Amino acid sequence: MPSASDNVRGIILMLLSMAGFALGDVGIKLLSGAVPPGQIMGTMGLVGTIVFAMMTLARGLPLLPREVFHPAVGMRFMAEMVAGAGMILALTLNPLSLVTAILQAAPLVVTMGAAQIFGERIGRRRWSAILVGILGVVIILRPGLQGFSIHALWIVLAMLGLAARDLATRAAPVTLNNLQLATVGFFALVPTGAILLLFGPAPVWPTVGNWATLAVTVLATLGGYYAITAAMRVGEIGAVTPFRYSRLVFGMILGMAIFAERPDLLSYVGAVLILGAGLYAAWREQKVARRAA
Repeated sequence: MPSASDNVRGIILMLLSMAGFALGDVGIKLLSGAVPPGQIMGTMGLVGTIVFAMMTLARGLPLLPREVFHPAVGMRFMAEMVAGAGMILALTLNPLSLVTAILQAAPLVVTMGAAQIFGERIGRRRWSAILVGILGVVIILRPGLQGFSIHALWIVLAMLGLAARDLATRAAPVTLNNLQLATVGFFALVPTGAILLLFGPAPVWPTVGNWATLAVTVLATLGGYYAITAAMRVGEIGAVTPFRYSRLVFGMILGMAIFAERPDLLSYVGAVLILGAGLYAAWREQKVARRAA
């Protein structure tokens, strides 16, 4: 069982991970006006594939073991494509704070999906938390009202893709290492970028400044991915998981500081509902797990 110091390390790693993801989101949004979304996605996928492939080989693991061709890994690959396309288009077309808030509903969708797909038992309290989280998403989107934007549906698509990826990960063979899954996951972004380039703007040669921004974006995203994996290994899941929601704080602060975003009251209300529902559901899940152990 992880010690208190291990939990502190895990929490710090989780905070660094969420900060890295938020910084990567900022980079994508900064680049979106100068570099086509497909080019950004393809570059991130290619670099990520190379980095994690090298880490996999350094551990003495095969890049393409037989388990990679398991149907669940194929579903995870498709979910990564959907999440990647939705995410980059969401960041290109929507405020950063809005994207960050709605994405926090993904763990609630995972909980709901686990009940339907894996038969996991979910009590009425967690179902209530899921409904509250969905209500928060609806309040932020405000369909049918004046503030509704059709572009916000890209955020919902990204959120559903991320949830589907996590569900597929649960069904993937346990013999697959996280580095092997990460390599396959980042490779999924390469064809995703190609498809976006096929139906979107043609690739361009970035300026020196854009190259620098792209480099920081890729490094921040890769660092976030690695840190979250390390956090879940070092610390106790119940202690570390709630700090995933720090991404909401980072995203809103960066959105206001860099892009002068000013979320309205309904956005704050929806974000609080999603945050509260997610934290409560995570707490209940850990409490039920401890009781069953």
